[in-house]
Amino acid sequence: MPNPKRRHSQQRSAKRRTHYKAETVTLSKDTATGDMHVRHRAHVSEGKLYYKGKLVAEKAPAKA
Repeated sequence: MPNPKRRHSQQRSAKRRTHYKAETVTLSKDTATGDMHVRHRAHVSEGKLYYKGKLVAEKAPAKA
């Protein structure tokens, strides 16, 4: 299997990585609570856990 004779420069690696950008987070408004939250994620509102506008748990889980 062929191997490179010389190493790639830092500039060449940086040029390749220029297109890797962080995307903005998409927010949605919950139908049950009216809170803004990250899409496709469960969220806590007033100590209760909601997902897709439905109550999932009465008590929110403790954070690790």
